[in-house]
Amino acid sequence: MLESVEIQIYEKIKKARRGTLFFVDSFALVGNAKAVNKALERLVKSGELYRVATGIYVRPMEDKIMGIVFPGIDEIAKAIAKRDKARIVPTGSYAMYKLDLTTQVPLNIVYYTDASARKIKVGKQTITFKKASAKNLSATGDISKLAIQTLRTIGQGKVSDNEINKMKNEKPYHLQHDLKLAPVWIRKIIGQIN
Repeated sequence: MLESVEIQIYEKIKKARRGTLFFVDSFALVGNAKAVNKALERLVKSGELYRVATGIYVRPMEDKIMGIVFPGIDEIAKAIAKRDKARIVPTGSYAMYKLDLTTQVPLNIVYYTDASARKIKVGKQTITFKKASAKNLSATGDISKLAIQTLRTIGQGKVSDNEINKMKNEKPYHLQHDLKLAPVWIRKIIGQIN
């Protein structure tokens, strides 16, 4: 029984594109949780899979120059959100990093979510999902949603011209939607950007 579960899991991961993230419940139809966990353990020991975090696995990409390439924090967070059918928005210093306002990648990466709050340890980094209101998760623009969270982090009256210039180029229809969700002081700053 255990061997057939392992073979079925291995066949499934082989068919997926390298770099695809798998969760224990990705194999719920293959066997019970105990058998799936044991099979995943064996595949990790054999080097077919790598454990990214508790309950999260990957068959990593291989680059001729860089060697084994693991998925980034953002890919992991998005995969978790997709699995949970949740929305997420980067906040704090990670939002600043994504807008190129800092070169330091934070060790504790925080996302607002409408799913349950939790922490996931990935290597030396931690992904923290914080429960947030629907309003904080409703921004649709890639740049404006990061800009709103970045401005909240920097604080009212502390935003420099250099930081404002990095927040340009949002699509007008996203900007119109997202401005309605931001506090008044942030609306004024983002409104003058574009």
